[in-house]
Amino acid sequence: MGLPNILIQFKSKASTAIKRGDRGIVAIIVIDSEVGVTKLEDATQIPKALTEDNKAYIERTFLGGIKPVKGVVLIVTDTIENGLNTLEPLKFDYVVGPHDITAENATKVATFIKGLRDNKGIKVKAILPNTKADHEGIINFTTDGIEVGKSTFTTAQYCSRIAGLLAGTPLKQSATYYHLSEVDDVPKFTKTELDEKINAGEFIIFHDGEKVKVGRAVNSLTTVGATKSEDYQSIKIVDIMDLIYSDVHRTCQDSYIGKYPNNYGNKCNLIVSIQAYLESLRNDELLDENIKTGIDMEAQINYLKGKGEPVDDMSEKEIKEANTQKLVFIESSFKILDAIEDININFNI
Repeated sequence: MGLPNILIQFKSKASTAIKRGDRGIVAIIVIDSEVGVTKLEDATQIPKALTEDNKAYIERTFLGGIKPVKGVVLIVTDTIENGLNTLEPLKFDYVVGPHDITAENATKVATFIKGLRDNKGIKVKAILPNTKADHEGIINFTTDGIEVGKSTFTTAQYCSRIAGLLAGTPLKQSATYYHLSEVDDVPKFTKTELDEKINAGEFIIFHDGEKVKVGRAVNSLTTVGATKSEDYQSIKIVDIMDLIYSDVHRTCQDSYIGKYPNNYGNKCNLIVSIQAYLESLRNDELLDENIKTGIDMEAQINYLKGKGEPVDDMSEKEIKEANTQKLVFIESSFKILDAIEDININFNI
């Protein structure tokens, strides 16, 4: 039968959570001679045996964003495939490939991360160069020719910097218009060209005439509809979705599954915990005001009908309190708050 399943889906509305988790960890895959996994708290811990290019690539991650990164998980490997096999059980939020990653290997990383998110419920994200993945788990960084002092970096070489920036951005805020103070210049584009890139799911940095900053903090998703709304294009909103998903998944596994009889009272305890957690996120200005959590009546009714129960003759109370064997059906509705990114002002003179 396999492990018990916790089916938690995010469609155009978010789902449920219990306990606030940690975030801000970047995983970095580099190709080098001494294979292994190392957890780094700051740039002073970067292994000295690495090549100079690899060390500089990792250092750029620690530039962070509004806040520092929480840590770096360094995977030193001989091939991308072996690096990805090592990656899955590790705890991280964002991952980048090597500083000289090829288009073929970038596609392999994108496919792997999409599989973790869609098939295994592991809500992590990758920053990849010039990779049109059309997926909320892949950030498609496309800016090339990045001038920093006397050095010029490729798109791939600066992916680690973007990962550190995103990992160091608080959930209340967006990376949109974040000023990369170390960057002196990037190739110039018109506003129309920049808009086209962003609408195509590209994460870009641009020069506004005074400084270099992030365009709009979007991921590579471009296909939106009934299953995934435009909210899924926002890195900030997806980060909050992922936080909530991971918290509820971990808490249900650690604190609920197999530990309580499946009666209505224990279901209510779980509902109250979920509601309290979501309200705490609302207090942190991550969620909007209206939050409702309770028994998923539609799912409960369909389950009972499938068991031959006389649902049409049952009251709402009886349906809620009905025996659902080992299954629990809960739904929660709320809105995730995005950051202020577009301001329209009319001056009447």
